Amino acid sequence: MGTELTRRSFLTGLGVAGIAAAGAGLAGCAPAANDSAAATGNGGKAAGANGAAANDTEFIAASYVNPQDTDYRQNTTDFSTLFSPIKIGSIESSHRMIKSAAGSATYLAGLTEEFFQYYVNMAKGGVEFIWVEGELGSLIAGDEAAPDAADFCKRLVDECAQYGTSLGLQWAYMGGDVAELSVDDIVKIEDVGVSLAQTIQGMGFKALEINAAGFNIGEHFLSRFHNTRTDQYGIGSLEDRARFVTECIAKIKAACGDDFVVQMLIDCVEENDNLTNNATLMDLDNTLTAPSNLVITVEEGIEFAKLFEAAGCDSMHLRLGPLGNHPCQFASDLYFILNGIEGATGYGTQWDFSRHFQGQLDGSHSGAGMLIDVVARYKEAVKIPCGTVTYMDPAHAPDFFEQALADGKVDFFLMNRPITVDSEYVNKLRERRADEIAPCTRCLHCHIGSNQLNRMMGYCRVNALTQRVMTEQGPATYELEPASSPKKVMVVGGGPAGMEAARIAALRGHQVSMFEKTGSLGGMLGFASMVKGPHENLDDLAAYLERQLEIAGVNVTLNKEVDQALIDSEAPDAVILAVGGTRTKLDVSGGVPVIDFDSFMTADMGENVVVYGSNAQAFDCALWLTVRKKHVTIVTPSANKDLDMQQSQHAMRFMTTALYSLGVKVYPGASIKQIGDGQVTIATEVGTNVTIDCDAVIDGAEMEPNTALLDGISVSETYAIGDCNEPFNIALAIRSGNDVARAL
Repeated sequence: MGTELTRRSFLTGLGVAGIAAAGAGLAGCAPAANDSAAATGNGGKAAGANGAAANDTEFIAASYVNPQDTDYRQNTTDFSTLFSPIKIGSIESSHRMIKSAAGSATYLAGLTEEFFQYYVNMAKGGVEFIWVEGELGSLIAGDEAAPDAADFCKRLVDECAQYGTSLGLQWAYMGGDVAELSVDDIVKIEDVGVSLAQTIQGMGFKALEINAAGFNIGEHFLSRFHNTRTDQYGIGSLEDRARFVTECIAKIKAACGDDFVVQMLIDCVEENDNLTNNATLMDLDNTLTAPSNLVITVEEGIEFAKLFEAAGCDSMHLRLGPLGNHPCQFASDLYFILNGIEGATGYGTQWDFSRHFQGQLDGSHSGAGMLIDVVARYKEAVKIPCGTVTYMDPAHAPDFFEQALADGKVDFFLMNRPITVDSEYVNKLRERRADEIAPCTRCLHCHIGSNQLNRMMGYCRVNALTQRVMTEQGPATYELEPASSPKKVMVVGGGPAGMEAARIAALRGHQVSMFEKTGSLGGMLGFASMVKGPHENLDDLAAYLERQLEIAGVNVTLNKEVDQALIDSEAPDAVILAVGGTRTKLDVSGGVPVIDFDSFMTADMGENVVVYGSNAQAFDCALWLTVRKKHVTIVTPSANKDLDMQQSQHAMRFMTTALYSLGVKVYPGASIKQIGDGQVTIATEVGTNVTIDCDAVIDGAEMEPNTALLDGISVSETYAIGDCNEPFNIALAIRSGNDVARAL
């Protein structure tokens, strides 16, 4: 490859020209290993700041704390271990990919067809063991159980069984202060678990997972951080701390039989991340915000696992245990979502994975498989199978994940997001069609979307159906209805909106041609990948969409700008415009250069930079500059509530807290009043004027719809989608393309 795309290249920034020079380097290929801050020693764990080049002062210190090895995505394996059988208790699977019980939004409306098909599609796609989310428990057991719960669950079990799939359910009992519980209270809670196990067994479920991690009552007994009891359920011994859980296991086995599988989910290692939540000088709650040694250690967790095994547990689900940030307990790769500040906690602080969590995590692969080495220690101590979470995605890094299985470090992968993005994940991987797997971009839109979505959980950025289908916002069915009258469809613009529209239209039987004015497809995805780094797999997304166009038979013409004359000559039955938005230039001038957003990565500028704008692009730009030691001020007419709103709320929280902690100043409800010689005057929301030093202004103002071509088109069936119609984010762009193509 002519230009090596190392992590240093990502941090330094090659810009759009660099992408072109590197050819396919960002289109489905992983960049080469970091040449400045290589991981060192410690069993492959990420090195700390001392692992970086000592004389390199190009970036802020935070960027060297958790150096990344980006050369872990090789693909030379045949997945012989991944596709080898495993037995978990009485349940058998022909491969090692298990659907975890992570929650979704599909249960919110009750026992619906959406919920039903959500899981059946995974079974069709090759998943042979599915843990159904614990929220189902409240719908099928207890006083508020739905009247049709038994019939619904039996139908779900039977339908999944048609594809060789077994179902289990998670029991997640959220509890308060365990010190306040009487022994009778504890026994009653144990009996709730037994009753649930018996109920679901009668419906055909084969397993129950006891969630004793995170904020659940089982963890509160196990962890000295929460458990202050002094009786037989207290902190006197490991056996006492584990007693609630071991009694649950034993009772369930006694009630349901040895063939009914019981899996334990625990925090395999804990650390307190919430060091700033209430950190005022006058009111500091040290219980919550102080570093604590009362957390579960790896050594304690291993002893717990032995006790669980002795009580009858069939398998272990091991995940990370930050005490405060719940999403990072199951999606710990959120710690790597900020390019250049890997290890950000979401509280304005930063982990050093060579020291925090006992230095046991592998934090060098952007969160992928970060617990594998910890799981290996558990496996040495118990005979039951052990699995783990945190972006377990074999298609993402084939050799890396296959080797973990082959080396016996882990027995199975608990997966959620990769499978919810593409329910055919397992079958495609088995059939050597990895390039056809829709990639998870690790944005967490699926868990909590952007503010604009205004719902408890959002929908998938890549798969426009996940958590949208059969709702008021989405299509009526997962299936694509063949076109009743195939049309000649012209798609103008090869970004994510246009590519998704072309893909869906062609799959429905329409004759689709796409025209892109540049020399490559993907729109802004390539540029976004350079700014955001490799974590969100945006290069993989572009490669996937391009491959889908090939499979669907879309005729693609590059380097062709479309005008009315070309549309007339093509004579399409329908036109889909996906030409992207436009950005109104900032109407200021003076002694400080105003730099177009598309050029900020390659522009020369001094240390003091003003970024104008409030969207995700502006905040990503601010982070990129801050990591490179620029002193950044964000000025925007938007209100505080609208800052960075195109991100998922989790990503937004990580971004804003990190920027604020690094000294970025934000002026919401403000405008740039005047640009002088090396200075900018800001009109603030409270009516004052503030003048600051400034060497450059980056124009990251909000995108506007681009209707120039739309206004002149004479074709009666014409649609505008994506940013040219409603600028927002990738998720909305792909959604709009999918919806329009289904409506043709």
